[in-house]
Amino acid sequence: MEKDSILKGRGAQQNTPNKFLQHMYEMREDFLEFCRLEGEEAESNKTQYIPIFPKTIVNKVDSPDVGMMYSMNPYQGCEHGCIYCYARNTHEYWGYSAGLDFERKILVKESAPHLLEAKIKHKNWVAQTIVLSGNTDCYQPAEQKFGITRKCLEVFLKYRHPVGIITKNALVLRDLDILKELNTHQLIAVNISVTSLSENTRRILEPRTVSIQKRLDTIRMLSENKIPVNAMLAPMIPGINSHELLQLAKAVSEHGALSFGLTVVRLNGAIGQLFSDWVKKALPDKADKILHQIQECHGGSLNDSRFGVRSKGEGKIAEQIHEMARLARRRYFEGRTFPKLNMELHQRYKDGQLKLF
Repeated sequence: MEKDSILKGRGAQQNTPNKFLQHMYEMREDFLEFCRLEGEEAESNKTQYIPIFPKTIVNKVDSPDVGMMYSMNPYQGCEHGCIYCYARNTHEYWGYSAGLDFERKILVKESAPHLLEAKIKHKNWVAQTIVLSGNTDCYQPAEQKFGITRKCLEVFLKYRHPVGIITKNALVLRDLDILKELNTHQLIAVNISVTSLSENTRRILEPRTVSIQKRLDTIRMLSENKIPVNAMLAPMIPGINSHELLQLAKAVSEHGALSFGLTVVRLNGAIGQLFSDWVKKALPDKADKILHQIQECHGGSLNDSRFGVRSKGEGKIAEQIHEMARLARRRYFEGRTFPKLNMELHQRYKDGQLKLF
């Protein structure tokens, strides 16, 4: 790895142009050289937290490729910096870049708990699982400062409403008290993302995430407290982590996961440019091979937008990945089932208290 060429602590190595904006911002080489000679930073690498004030917080998910009907995101942008993250493109809707802006400009929705409460108290709302982190991680570093996710979980508990969580951060254990109480009513399911067993891979692929061991320990701790855990072994990236699938499945199974899911990486929108730039800097000797193998999974392109196919991939490499997944389920998850969440309690708690009459 050419360490000198890598921007430390970040996944993206550039800001790609925003397709919705007429003008683009570009740093000239002479300015960068001037900053280098003067010992100055051309721009700050610090994270900014920017408050925003949405009118709604719960989103209906129309994609048939995603196993959820509703999601909510307390934060837009994510400091974890995972280079492959499909959510990067959504930052362009806010006028920012899908690249470094996505990791350094975190939009904070402090009104999320109040908006959530108004949504699930509405007379026409019928309980369906709402997933925290359908887009960006609800337990990213910003949560330590703002605590919005915990406040949302308190709302779910108050109204006995089913909730799912997707995260790759051990910070979820901070809220174990609420999770345990939700689980007594069968109202919680947690999805922990584990993409590699190699810390070297984790550091360059997901630079500001917790270690793999902490994620496995999180699965174990949740499982020991009877909270159902599904492991997200996603995305599988040929040439980077796809060869680890069996070992990953074995590890999450041994730590108590009841099931696992996976996707084959696709690099849609600005992510194709960001990933290509990153892989040539982070893994220069393997970059061309990795990009070609990803293309083999999507008919010669880095992306496939067809529902039902785009997350699975096609061709021999994708088939091998899915065959390994079938083998892993037979070998490590035989007889395990993931429970359905309780949709029946919420109607009786809509007014904030159990109706007696």
